[in-house]
Amino acid sequence: MVRKYSIFICLAIITAAGLCQERKTQSEYAALLARVKNANVTVDFKQLRFTYMESPERHRAKDTRGTESDMLKAFGQKDYKKAIANADAVLEQQYVNMDAHFVEYLARRELHEEEKSKFHEAIFRGLIKSIFDSGDGKSTNTAYVVVSTEEEYMVLKVLGLRLGNQRLNQEGGHRYDVLQATDRESNATVTVYFNVDIPFKHYLD
Repeated sequence: MVRKYSIFICLAIITAAGLCQERKTQSEYAALLARVKNANVTVDFKQLRFTYMESPERHRAKDTRGTESDMLKAFGQKDYKKAIANADAVLEQQYVNMDAHFVEYLARRELHEEEKSKFHEAIFRGLIKSIFDSGDGKSTNTAYVVVSTEEEYMVLKVLGLRLGNQRLNQEGGHRYDVLQATDRESNATVTVYFNVDIPFKHYLD
């Protein structure tokens, strides 16, 4: 009886130690994410994006490309509940995915879920603003700093640009995606520069 009790105590101590260690080793991304999910939309969204790339959460994340495709298809068909369900699944794996937040914002607005719609709108605005704050995209020196190709395409959408040609440049030890795009209103050709050091570091190097 004494031995069983001792074993129980040891297991309890080991479990508690494991939980304490888990708390101590919580990633910076996880800490920021917890604040956002607690309706704190004043976090540093640039840091949220950057720390996601470094986080164990990203390395454990499942591929959501199929789910994103289903999300956009459902939204296009005005099946807003299905679009939201798919967006939720995407965000479960990659909370910095702007397409998913944008779909949640619009779909929930259509369903008159105003509070949730505004929440996802605020996150989307915070994420996209953190990219626009990094430069103006007019040269390599002032290139937008992104963590994924998807962010590049979202920037074009927000700017009202349609993607044309795309090429990769290396200059001064940095990598840049140089996108030729067309203004949807004026039909003028625009060149937009993106610093892609971060995605190259994490996906290709």
